Amino acid sequence: MSRLFKRLPGQVPTPAGAERVVLRRLPRILLIGTLLLALPPLAARLLTDMAPGLAMMDIYCVSLIVLHWTVVFTVGIGAFIVMVMKGPAYVADAYPLSDAERPG
Repeated sequence: MSRLFKRLPGQVPTPAGAERVVLRRLPRILLIGTLLLALPPLAARLLTDMAPGLAMMDIYCVSLIVLHWTVVFTVGIGAFIVMVMKGPAYVADAYPLSDAERPG
């Protein structure tokens, strides 16, 4: 059975680095950050009776949570790209180009 991808001969993959550490920590960062950003509105509801200011606090905290998720997702994409780029190199199957320039 032929392999789907053929590795480039002689190419050695780069050892894993900080991108693996980042990818392992991202779920914990996502959860802890979300919980910390959700605490102010919860504490305001439990400890005070300032009804008019709660809606604005909710809006601010929800927007910060969405920003936090976006940043974590973007960092995750970057770390994943670095991980893939450090992996083994593959050879593409060559095919003749009909309009390729050929030295005379």
